[in-house]
Amino acid sequence: MKERELIEMIAAAAGHGSGILRTIGDDCAVVEKGDGRVWLLTMDTLVEAVHFNPDWHPPELLGRKTVSVNVSDVAAMGGEPRFLLLSLALPPEAGGDWVSGFVAGFTGACREYGCLLVGGDTVASPAGITLSVTAIGETAADRVLYRSGARPGDTVWVSGPLGLAAAGLDLFRAGLAGKEEILRPLLDAHLDPRARVGLGRRLAASGLVHAMMDLSDGLATDLAHICSQAAVGARVRADRLPLHPGLARAAELLGRGPVHWMVSGGEDFELLFTTAADDAAAVEELAGASGHRVYAVGRIVEEEGVVLVSPGPGGQKEEQDISFRGYEHFSARGKD
Repeated sequence: MKERELIEMIAAAAGHGSGILRTIGDDCAVVEKGDGRVWLLTMDTLVEAVHFNPDWHPPELLGRKTVSVNVSDVAAMGGEPRFLLLSLALPPEAGGDWVSGFVAGFTGACREYGCLLVGGDTVASPAGITLSVTAIGETAADRVLYRSGARPGDTVWVSGPLGLAAAGLDLFRAGLAGKEEILRPLLDAHLDPRARVGLGRRLAASGLVHAMMDLSDGLATDLAHICSQAAVGARVRADRLPLHPGLARAAELLGRGPVHWMVSGGEDFELLFTTAADDAAAVEELAGASGHRVYAVGRIVEEEGVVLVSPGPGGQKEEQDISFRGYEHFSARGKD
């Protein structure tokens, strides 16, 4: 069974009732809080040998990443993170020093994002570390950004360079992590990603954004999620994808094409969103005022499917369907 099929099966069994505004299908479930506000609830799990390798992932940075990947879901819906619940499944070899480093990183990230660890669970694991977090955020009900609002003609935006985390992981696997300083941002993107909480709130408050989610599974797959929710399609311009110089260098070292990482690489945790084409200047101004640069990488179209448009020989354009080209959990390949 493929991951999407499993999710669809669980979604069919999800509860619905008074006060529940959204269940499965967005970055967070949305539940009425009262006084025009809502709770945003999400959960994510990191598994050793799937999401991280302790041989190169220090416990303090893993603690930070465990917070960031969950808070990113709240940011993707325009919310503010409030509370976290942490479940730790630890094998005997995870000693006190490892736990102390992990907790220091976890609580440090909580302070940076303005949320509190309020509970959780601890269990023994027969093999490997498993980390699960439930994140609870909140926002005004009329500011929640869903995946389903994309419209034909919209511009597709990303909030930063793409593919860094996936390339950083490949550098670790190849034993090239300490090779050159230009590669450092790629390694950092894998070890210590940052959730775009402030930018997410500003975008939600602006009223300019039609649809938004965070980039956890890669541009192709995540944009396909937005398109399927709105029954639309998208065309992505390869020549407009933001290329970090370190990514180009990693491609040289590893014999890979940088576009592959930018399109299919997961765990960027940048924001992916759409706006009316006429609002481009306002979006860039808003992002710049908050210290960010955003990139217009494509547009929403009526025809279903996500298509990558690349320059071809003789000035011709080459088109490739890239729908759902990101990470697939129930395949034979792991992340780390």
